[in-house]
Amino acid sequence: MAIIINLDVMMAMRKKGLTELAGDIDITLANLSILKNNKAKAIRLSTLNEICKALNCQPGDILEYVEDTEENKEETTDIPKE
Repeated sequence: MAIIINLDVMMAMRKKGLTELAGDIDITLANLSILKNNKAKAIRLSTLNEICKALNCQPGDILEYVEDTEENKEETTDIPKE
């Protein structure tokens, strides 16, 4: 299972920068950057709610499910390739 966070796409569509959105939803730039760069392992529903309010969108506009493939599994593993 792979959940992709398309926050960067939605921010671009709404023409909102990282600093502006972070201020709007009262989250640190570091934590918002982790979400934006698809590095987050989890997201609180309250944070998702605030993001959706600020960007005037639905959770499905930000979150996307992608089936695991062998390529996806290799990208997500922490074990270096030999």
